[in-house]
Amino acid sequence: MTDEHEVLTAEEAATLLRVSTKTVLALAKSGALPGEKVGRAWRFLRADVLAYVRGADRASGDGGSPQ
Repeated sequence: MTDEHEVLTAEEAATLLRVSTKTVLALAKSGALPGEKVGRAWRFLRADVLAYVRGADRASGDGGSPQ
């Protein structure tokens, strides 16, 4: 399995993002962070979590090149 297809728990996604699990779950429930509910637990692809960070950086104007 490649890193981009690695499946993360909410806790692992929170660690990767350096935020609380509660924040990850709120982002997932709002649809801002792509994820799937499997039973009662959320699962996330590492690539989607990293893409969220890149998108959040551009949206806030903190990084990236002007378009």
